[in-house]
Amino acid sequence: MAHGVAHDPSGAASDRLTRYPWTVGLRKDARRAVKLAKDIMWSRRAQKALGVKLADRAGFDPHHFRVGVYFADGKVNLYQLRQWYAPLVALAERHPVLILSRASGAALKLLEESPLPVAYVRRVADLEQVIHEQDLHVILYVNQNAKNFQMMRYGRRWHVFINHGESDKMYMTTNQFKAYDYAFIAGDAARSRLEKVLWDYDFDKRAIPIGRPQADHYLDGSPLPYTPDERDVVLYAPTWEGDRGAAAYGSIASHGVDLVRGLLATGRHRVIYRPHPRSGVVDPDYGTANQSIIAAIAAANAADPSAQHIFDDGPELGWQLAAADVAIVDISAMVYDRLAAGKPLLITRPSNPAAQIDTGGYLQACEWLDRADAAAMVARVDEVAHDAEALERLGFWVERYFGDTTPGVTTARFHAAIDHLMAEWERFAALHAGDGDVDDYDVNADADADADADDEADAAG
Repeated sequence: MAHGVAHDPSGAASDRLTRYPWTVGLRKDARRAVKLAKDIMWSRRAQKALGVKLADRAGFDPHHFRVGVYFADGKVNLYQLRQWYAPLVALAERHPVLILSRASGAALKLLEESPLPVAYVRRVADLEQVIHEQDLHVILYVNQNAKNFQMMRYGRRWHVFINHGESDKMYMTTNQFKAYDYAFIAGDAARSRLEKVLWDYDFDKRAIPIGRPQADHYLDGSPLPYTPDERDVVLYAPTWEGDRGAAAYGSIASHGVDLVRGLLATGRHRVIYRPHPRSGVVDPDYGTANQSIIAAIAAANAADPSAQHIFDDGPELGWQLAAADVAIVDISAMVYDRLAAGKPLLITRPSNPAAQIDTGGYLQACEWLDRADAAAMVARVDEVAHDAEALERLGFWVERYFGDTTPGVTTARFHAAIDHLMAEWERFAALHAGDGDVDDYDVNADADADADADDEADAAG
């Protein structure tokens, strides 16, 4: 009362922060500690649920699987694996495929949804047992998790990085590519990007172009979640906020709120909103903006049920890319997922000046969406949606990034690449037939050392 702040709670809070700035860090640390504790508790509950599920499941036939897909992340990053479901199911008709999951949260979800068999290999000893019982000639990796190296210690098989999308982000030019025997890349653009960074790397042998196999499965015959009409369908699929300025590509807080509200207000557009699942994990304000968009979509549908706007947080990605008349995405793999569909595309220009933009590829000629008021951004969307010249320019870049996108061609290239590695495995196995077994199988190996690795994976994820 004496200082005139009793009736101004926000002013009081600001005054306390000014006088005691060190409390900000303490509060952040406390929130992180609480979240970590909750995640670990959830992970342990998931382990118990897994125990029940696995106890009722019959074991795998020995020496059946030829391809392993190694996934060490928690459930929050399952989007990286989900996009490979359909191509891997098709591959499994030629070479049986087994998913190797290290974290209980991810394994529990995979057992519920995966169209492919799943082995829960929490400990190194569990992993070694699967390796001992199966003939995994090719191991595929969809990300650069540090625990990939626990799998890569095993020789006499090919370790292959297949990534979780094509992109011009910094992630796509990491020197970590060299750690794998081979890398499956999308096409000429990926190779050109990597040639600038990877010194003394045999691209002709180790970088195998396959296109984008997922594009062959974008529309699988399932009905759309809305009734098509005269509205222009706009897909807005932003990425998360990033964990550093150089990777701050997310547009939800800068563009997204005004953009979506503007599109909802026209009566001419149907919005499909698909935010990255990690949106808001670093910046609470970014998460608040995300929730604001979700609420706006719900309110618009309540006001006009025929609008059928969609907040999409489902596991499947494909129909959205093929069905939308125009897509708006951030600098992320979604640019190239949509590019493979060959339809109108807008990319948000990052508002953070520290964000690194590689303008040596498609981004040098793409259609940008700058931060502006709602009316200006909606006008830009309408312009690109009906621009024949922009669509013609797009065609050049589709070929540059993915090669021949005729339906079925990229799937054939993916299968041919795996067939080639299987043939190479047979060739080297014959050359080393007299070497004996070199896999260090020990059912008790590292049983204690990595007993908490599962908790860490789910807590981090």
